[in-house]
Amino acid sequence: MAISTAYAAQARSRARYWIVFVIFAVTVLNYADRAIISIAGAPLAKEYAIDPVSMGYILSAFSWSYVAAQIPGGWLLDRYGTKWVYAGSIFFWSLFTFMQGWVGFFGAGSAIIALFAFRFAVGIAEAPSFPGNARIVAAWFPTAERGKASAIFNSAQYFAPVLFAPLTAWVTQEFGWRYAFMAMGVIGIVAVAVWSKVIYGPNEHPGANAAELDHIREGGALMEMGAAAKTGEAAPVWGYVRQLLANRMMLGIYLAQYCINVITYFFLTWFPIYLVKDRGMTILKAGMVASLPALCGFIGGVLGGVISDAILRRTGSLTLARKVPIIGGMLLSMSIIGCNYVQTEAFVVGLMALAFFGKGIGSLGWAVVSDTSPKQIGGLSGGLFNTFGNMAGITTPIIIGYIVQGTGSFNGALLFVGLNGFVALAAYLVMVGEIKRVELKTA
Repeated sequence: MAISTAYAAQARSRARYWIVFVIFAVTVLNYADRAIISIAGAPLAKEYAIDPVSMGYILSAFSWSYVAAQIPGGWLLDRYGTKWVYAGSIFFWSLFTFMQGWVGFFGAGSAIIALFAFRFAVGIAEAPSFPGNARIVAAWFPTAERGKASAIFNSAQYFAPVLFAPLTAWVTQEFGWRYAFMAMGVIGIVAVAVWSKVIYGPNEHPGANAAELDHIREGGALMEMGAAAKTGEAAPVWGYVRQLLANRMMLGIYLAQYCINVITYFFLTWFPIYLVKDRGMTILKAGMVASLPALCGFIGGVLGGVISDAILRRTGSLTLARKVPIIGGMLLSMSIIGCNYVQTEAFVVGLMALAFFGKGIGSLGWAVVSDTSPKQIGGLSGGLFNTFGNMAGITTPIIIGYIVQGTGSFNGALLFVGLNGFVALAAYLVMVGEIKRVELKTA
């Protein structure tokens, strides 16, 4: 019997790992496209004489529509299934990224309006992406592996600057900022063809054998979550949203995700501009330097998932497994405030790297969503979570723009970012109790 069990374990396919690799790669493109403005921002602002407040609004344009489209995007995933809704998302966000390059051929006033409009359109197109990631992970991964899987796709936000910040900085410096947008758009459109060929649900995947499917099913994966709603099945309703908003655990999770994303959006928008404006670096050097904290964030992001799953195996407590890395990571993220008290570039980069490493360890929000989302509305629940989290993408660039213009420096901005890490850990300590799946009340 022991021999047959060992054989079954050896014979188990690993299709789920290829799936998480694909969503990681697509999410890298997702973040690269939304963050490219941070590299192009300095020369763009110089060319069109854009002040910090106006640049703050341009940087936030993506998030206005991204937030507004989260709940509709989640509904589309629940109604029509993940694969093709997500494929359409990739195509359109890549197209609108490509089009941002063309605004450079307009006059100054028209270019700024067009840039805002195209970034607004990218936000709408990207809305289904992270709820889609959460649905795929919940469908493919048992509970004991979900923390690591969620951390892998979520760590793409850090790997994107590692890979693309130097590339886009080089293209910007050598050919101009317009061509950086165009190059990223072409890469994304090619990715649509790859996605359509390799993404399947567990029950349809040609590379998943019976042993793997049994392992997934017995481990608590919601294998039907990746599919479209069945004909005649009730669509998600606003009453479900009200139930989630009335749940104290979920409200604490939403608040924490907002604060964690304040840190994210500082790095995605103002950080390279801070290096150029406040620290006197060239665009190419800023692009290279920006990749170093991002690399630490990537390592921290993967490590956070590994730590979480290890705690779960040792203690059996989902609450401890998710909270310990989040709280510890947020403590480390507050080291960003120390940049106000050092002058040398090495210390600045080191503190930024430590802050982003901590933020990476604590970025387990999507694992928590996979753990807590009601079975009937995985996409809608993920969309609501992402709505709260990405409101930080609206407020952070604008608040920092006003702080910088009002004070003439980034000191207050870094204090603002660091304090959000403290609020996030407080939310998990005070508001979020036991982490468990929400059961909906149905009429």
